[in-house]
Amino acid sequence: MKRLLLICAALLMMVNAKAQFPMMGGGNAAPKVTGRVSATILDSVSKQPVEYATVSLVNAKTAKAVNGGLTDAKGKVSIQNIAPGEYKMIVGFIGYATKTIAVKTTPEKPDNNLGNLFLAGNSSTLKEVTIEGKKNVVENKIDRMVYNAEADATNAGGDATDVMRKVPMLSVDINGNVQLRGSAVRVLINGKPSGTMANSVSDALKMIPAEQIKSVEVITNPSAKYDAEGSGGIINIITKKSNAEGVSGSVNASAGTRQNNGSLNLTAKSGRFSANTALGGFLAYPQETKTAFFNQTATGDVLQNGMSDWKREGFNGSLGLDYDFNAYNNLSTNAKYNTFYNGGSTGSHIFVNNTPTGNIVGDNNMSNGNLDWNMDYRRTSKKQGEEFSVAGQLTQGRNNNKFINDYRTAAGTPISFIDSKNIGKNKEYTVQTDYVYPFSKTVTFEVGAKGIFRNIQSEFSQNSAQDFDYDQNVGAAYSTIAFNLTDKIKFKGGVRGEYTEISFTDVNGNPIKNDYFNLFPNAILSQAINPTSTLKLAYNKRVQRPSLAYLNPFRNETNQFSVLQGNPDLNPELSHNVELGYSTFIKGSMINASLFYRNTKNVIENINQDDASGKILTTYANVGTTQSFGANLFASYNPTPKWTLMTNLGVNTYEIRKTANAIGGMNEGTYLNYNMFLRSATAFKGGWNVELYGVVNSPRYTYQSKTDPMFFYGGAVKKDIMKKQASIGLNMLNPFNRDLHIKTVTQSGDTYQTSNIYYPLRQISLNFSYKFGKLKFTEKKKIKNDDMKQDQQQGGGMGGMGQGK
Repeated sequence: MKRLLLICAALLMMVNAKAQFPMMGGGNAAPKVTGRVSATILDSVSKQPVEYATVSLVNAKTAKAVNGGLTDAKGKVSIQNIAPGEYKMIVGFIGYATKTIAVKTTPEKPDNNLGNLFLAGNSSTLKEVTIEGKKNVVENKIDRMVYNAEADATNAGGDATDVMRKVPMLSVDINGNVQLRGSAVRVLINGKPSGTMANSVSDALKMIPAEQIKSVEVITNPSAKYDAEGSGGIINIITKKSNAEGVSGSVNASAGTRQNNGSLNLTAKSGRFSANTALGGFLAYPQETKTAFFNQTATGDVLQNGMSDWKREGFNGSLGLDYDFNAYNNLSTNAKYNTFYNGGSTGSHIFVNNTPTGNIVGDNNMSNGNLDWNMDYRRTSKKQGEEFSVAGQLTQGRNNNKFINDYRTAAGTPISFIDSKNIGKNKEYTVQTDYVYPFSKTVTFEVGAKGIFRNIQSEFSQNSAQDFDYDQNVGAAYSTIAFNLTDKIKFKGGVRGEYTEISFTDVNGNPIKNDYFNLFPNAILSQAINPTSTLKLAYNKRVQRPSLAYLNPFRNETNQFSVLQGNPDLNPELSHNVELGYSTFIKGSMINASLFYRNTKNVIENINQDDASGKILTTYANVGTTQSFGANLFASYNPTPKWTLMTNLGVNTYEIRKTANAIGGMNEGTYLNYNMFLRSATAFKGGWNVELYGVVNSPRYTYQSKTDPMFFYGGAVKKDIMKKQASIGLNMLNPFNRDLHIKTVTQSGDTYQTSNIYYPLRQISLNFSYKFGKLKFTEKKKIKNDDMKQDQQQGGGMGGMGQGK
């Protein structure tokens, strides 16, 4: 506790000491007056507006880009927050010669309206402008890959799960669980966590409409600035926001045979104040799912053949406010609420030792609601790149899990009746501060501190007099530096220290404490081989703390023959990662290849064991140490300027060295996991876009289980209408097969279990999207909590964690 208090005290001292940038140049500098530069871009022949022309403002002395934008339907563009000075305005669009105009603003006249500017057509430069003017769907940076979802016209009508399947290095199974290089990954939204993500990543992704996503960042080598959580890395979803004067937004709706969804995005900006809101929801119809479960223990065999008829529905809403006090000080706040429900009726025929004994009729209802609220203050200075920020965040959640099982003989005689419920409450408070100082154009230093305070309350069991009250507090501090070793070699590295304090009371009322401290170094070395090719070598150490879904000890007997229970005694995973990567661009095509090695201690997996009552108990344990060798290949090729072929291939080994006291498992050798995503996207004249894709997942192995391989496929057709202000589309997923068969075999030293689920996958849907106002997307820096192992496999947890299927 003393270490945690010292870290928090240091954090508060940094807030006080750095607020005015003492001795760092710029603490008391008077803010400059800023203005705007505007123009109207017209075709030189037809005198008609040129819509979506790219306009960039470049400093005349340094040749560095200052700001930019796209012209609207009337050819107008207005570039805001421009300090007095001399600039060059560069205007370009497909089929036109690039135009450069000298621009000057002064403190006395900060605004400059250039009037009408005419672009002349130049067919000889069409090919060059097409390649350079179009925003790349995939970008490669020193520590991350970026998938620009807004540049992909076929994303309309889907959700974040559909977008994730197109992102390099990611694999997504049929339930929406995401992995990066075969390992767990931390998912952030606009650089910050969400209580819904902590419950279930797959459920949270289904609640984000694809039209709300601007880009997805895949960070395989996070710097020390990020929380050390996520053995595979970090996924950061950036949502769309408008920074244009006036009102802008979009409306999206989709209706289908399996799921419906809709969303509204609205942004208003006037001067230095802006507000944005987003609303979204989905409803998945109840559809019969055939199931077959076989459990074998020392006391006998149980076969359950049945059907479930569940529905899913969710809603999310957010409101954000942003205000620039002047050129150097900004205050923003955002509140987001999510609610999710998953449940319905179940029924099964029971056979014990091959003898029919009766039927079970059940009803399961799981729901959760989460509120995330944050406030951020950011201060910059006259020194370009210098920035100080402080942020706070509050997360609260309430989850309900209720189930009824009525087990009767074929004649209707009661055998057993279970009526149980669990209510869990989550609370999390975070404070964070960061400071960035550029010593020069090529050397940047960062330092920061953070405190996270978590609490969960739940029940040990339905009749337990003792509640589960779990506290987890994390204090952290970090420092990073980035510089150029040569003109072609760049280095970025740092170290992060995290102290974790855990306390809870066990089922007997005994207090339990578990405190630990870790250092997490990281380093990236990048060399530019030529202007289009880069070689990268990276190392980092990561941690994977068990989230609440893994810890909650509530005994869930939704299936009374196979019960589920968390384990509050879990230790965190610790992993060392090494990566060698290569990327190149060749005539509009892209190749990104990497080799990696990962060693993980205290691996957390779900295990089966024979319960004291003769049932199979599924819980979580630190089963041992794994080492994994792997490779990733992402390639994008354009046979023609409007036809893109894309592939995303991942391969990694799975090998575990179990701990001395681990329960027996079936997979103690070396196994190969692979996944492949293939895609073809074509744009035609008249605003038509067509996409086809397929997904292949190999068998998946854990210490005790194997899930059979699976394949699914889909496509989409989209048409722009209303002068590209709207679009309509048709999406299909597995149109020729209603069900996807998912078989899993799990074997421990004294149990054997198989599950066969025939998941109703086929979906055919119509979608409509309409946008209005000006569209120039930016994102704000937000607080990030990325230190918890999220529930990737179970679709949610119990009680304080929620559950989904």
